[in-house]
Amino acid sequence: LLFSHVCKMALNKRRKTRKLRGHVSHGHGRIGKHRKHAGGRGNAGGQHHHRINWDKYHPGYFGKVGMRRFHMTKQKYWCPTINVDKIWTLVSEQTREVYKDNHGLAPVIDCVRAGYYKVLGKGNLPKQPVIVKAKFFSAIAQCKIRAAGGACVLVP
Repeated sequence: LLFSHVCKMALNKRRKTRKLRGHVSHGHGRIGKHRKHAGGRGNAGGQHHHRINWDKYHPGYFGKVGMRRFHMTKQKYWCPTINVDKIWTLVSEQTREVYKDNHGLAPVIDCVRAGYYKVLGKGNLPKQPVIVKAKFFSAIAQCKIRAAGGACVLVP
């Protein structure tokens, strides 16, 4: 008990208030005064007395933009994507090795079954023919798949 009391005194000794005893305004000035919420609470005054700060550091914060869309549902636009360089990860490495030697055959990779709707064209494909099934293909993805000797099949 005694030890905690001594610690608390040592802490209080170092506080700024100890130095400011006897100074009337306690370091907050006579004119401006240290009041509770001088500019208003939170984001108050964004269009009034704090307008300069808002316009300078947060342009476009106030107002509207675009059209209103009543009862917007996002499922219509749900379209998970996969890049060309990751397509071979959807089948096992053994499958790839089997079809590497058979020049007449190509594996079928069904992106929709793996949960991807659209194939995008980032990265490189190995020079090995492959049949890719998806709902959508970007133009670059189509070019890369066909250049590797493969085909793009659109699935409804």
